[in-house]
Amino acid sequence: MSASMSEPLALRPASRLQHLPVSFFSVVMGLAGLAIAWSRAASVLPWAPAGLGAAIGWLAAGVFALLVLLYAAKAVLYADEVRAEFRHPVRLNFFPAVSISLLLLSIVFLRSAPDAARLLWLIGTPLHLGFTLVVMNRWIHHTGIEVAHVNPAWFIPVVGNVLVPVAGVAFYPADLSWFFFAIGIVFWIVLMTIVMYRLFFHAPLPERLTPTLFILVAPPAVGFVAYVNLVDTVDAFAHVLWSTALFLTLLLATNALRFLRLRFFLSSWAYSFPLAAMTIATLAMAHRSGGATYAVLATALLAVLSAVLAALAARTLLAVARGEICQPE
Repeated sequence: MSASMSEPLALRPASRLQHLPVSFFSVVMGLAGLAIAWSRAASVLPWAPAGLGAAIGWLAAGVFALLVLLYAAKAVLYADEVRAEFRHPVRLNFFPAVSISLLLLSIVFLRSAPDAARLLWLIGTPLHLGFTLVVMNRWIHHTGIEVAHVNPAWFIPVVGNVLVPVAGVAFYPADLSWFFFAIGIVFWIVLMTIVMYRLFFHAPLPERLTPTLFILVAPPAVGFVAYVNLVDTVDAFAHVLWSTALFLTLLLATNALRFLRLRFFLSSWAYSFPLAAMTIATLAMAHRSGGATYAVLATALLAVLSAVLAALAARTLLAVARGEICQPE
């Protein structure tokens, strides 16, 4: 019997495509966040190389294009699997990672290719609004969603709206960006209450979902960047947002050993974008305040972010080579 005949069906290439998770788009979010961080660092930190952010941005765009092709193939060949993901109470929340990836790529190319950035924004913004409406309707009219299903990934569909103003203010009147900012900030407060209730009073998150705790940092950090872009100043509310993000970063840092002991899952990419968001917010604070303390903190965060992304990329490539990813759970 040939090797291909004796190989279990679950390990064949077609089956790997069948089990490609939509959460794979979190890789694009992490890479795009790193690209934006290094691009911003080049204008704030005198030692930061000018072209590194652009190079990482093109890598993020390439990974996004590859994942779109692969997931489109999955949708054609394994439509039932896609529908099952969309009905899943946890995986549903990762579908908006597609639209968030588009919004992040629009920020990446905002200065170097504004026309392309506008197109990405024009696709990503209504798509994300659509995901927000669909997911919130699922939450309201749910069947089978329990408190145990709640985790920080719930922030992705709704709070992701705060990303829209980051590039949006450069394209269209601010009223449109304020609309999306309001959605994200108001429902961040609502969802923060629900998520913290689940974390405080119910069983700890499963090991696979524990890295999503880092998503707690993203809403106030991105909210700070979006708000400052809208009002063009660092006022009291901006300080509240940045300080909240800093506190949550410190809270998670005190659990560093706990996170280091976790096994690698694709959900480990949840470390990446929130760290990038906090780094970008601190770079913005350093740029606008001119304070040396913010610059030092931004440098430290940028170093940690780069090390984490390098480790995640290496571990992901190893997992792909070993066939550990895209397997049935």
